[in-house]
Amino acid sequence: MLTLTGKHIYLRALEPEDLDFVHSIENNEEVWEVSSTQTPYSRFLIKQYLENAHLDIYEAKQLRLMICSKKNTTTLGLIDLFDFNPMHNRVGVGILIAENQYKGQGYGTEALSLVIKYCNTHLRVHQLYANISEDNRDSVKLFEKQGFKKVGVKKDWNLINGEYKDELLYQLIYVH
Repeated sequence: MLTLTGKHIYLRALEPEDLDFVHSIENNEEVWEVSSTQTPYSRFLIKQYLENAHLDIYEAKQLRLMICSKKNTTTLGLIDLFDFNPMHNRVGVGILIAENQYKGQGYGTEALSLVIKYCNTHLRVHQLYANISEDNRDSVKLFEKQGFKKVGVKKDWNLINGEYKDELLYQLIYVH
């Protein structure tokens, strides 16, 4: 699909072979803060999730895509569309580059750019939004670089390691 293919990466649907990768991400306590996860996921539950990943975004209200290198097909991370609301033409977006060795190389920027184009072309959404922890400077920079604007601050929104943190709300509104 041309919309999901960039210069250095491509985005693809989940496959059964992604079980180990998704299991490791979902059980990595270092990223639980961004996903609001509080408990580990079993391989069985991840396998069930992958088996249902074929559901249409209009039915599931979410879509997870794998970020892969065009050079060697290595899985670099994932990008999620969530809380899809076709009535109001909006969807949330979140992104995760899995390994530090892949961060800062433009893969997140390219993946987000492809998803922005996909959401405009295929989903015809009016807006994308992202919830970003106040101290996640890399994500703030990434989303701002792609034209997202900070439109609000949710005060003391998340309790992380005994400390309340603000969460920033970013939006990208398409001008048609």
